Amino acid sequence: MQEDYPSSIKPKSVEDLNGSPTSDAPFSRTVRQERIAEYVLQHSSVRVQELATKFNVSVMTIHRDLEDLKRQGVLRKVRGGATAQPSSLFESDIRYRATITPREKAAIARSASRLVEPGQAVMLDDSTTSLALAKLLPAFEYLTVITNSLSVLRELSPHKHVHLVALGGDYLPHYDAFAGILCEQAITSLRVNLLFTSTSAVLNLMAYHQEQGIIQVKRAMINSAERSILLVDSTKFGRSALHQLARLQDFDLVIVDDRLASPTLQEMRNAGINVELATVADSGF
Repeated sequence: MQEDYPSSIKPKSVEDLNGSPTSDAPFSRTVRQERIAEYVLQHSSVRVQELATKFNVSVMTIHRDLEDLKRQGVLRKVRGGATAQPSSLFESDIRYRATITPREKAAIARSASRLVEPGQAVMLDDSTTSLALAKLLPAFEYLTVITNSLSVLRELSPHKHVHLVALGGDYLPHYDAFAGILCEQAITSLRVNLLFTSTSAVLNLMAYHQEQGIIQVKRAMINSAERSILLVDSTKFGRSALHQLARLQDFDLVIVDDRLASPTLQEMRNAGINVELATVADSGF
């Protein structure tokens, strides 16, 4: 079952995703594209004809709208429709990623939180698994949290006892996060106790990601941390993406949910990778 969007990244309008448009009046192009994006993000994959019928416009109009949304990085076009699901070249919009595998991410976050100690400097990347961990950090006193994720900043900003350090740079709406040279420079000037990071794909004991700019930020984070912990749910294994991030052996610890296939787990342990299984039943759901 899908969970609700986190409040920090909730779409502008989700009141009528499953029914008919709320008014017989035609939508403006901008509003229509916003609602198409919300509909695709909610349903994962849709057909062009379905969208044309729902929004009472021509198939050609839907094709033009999907091209615009593809250029914005919100979704990707496939034959006869559109999808929010990732590919080797496309990482899903954060609004979609926030709705998938919530139980696994919560379990991983619980395990990761046990590594945190009061007084530490902790760095979080832009991943939705790091966002799940951020929800648990207010329980710690005297904690410094450094992040490039605007979603994490929104989550922790009400908690005045958490010292927040924002990594600026070029804002990427697709990730609700900052990247680029300014972000990388800010990271290299810091030294943190713990880094919690994730990735979009793991294949042959290598972590991959679709975006070179995101890769560069994550690598800078790894270099700035005394210990780097990879948080990755079991659905990421067996996937590939365009850019190599790092070998799993390069992380001090890999935390994955206990739904990971046994042969893959054994392969990791045989390779000397320090791996911890997070029990999904302990996730609180």
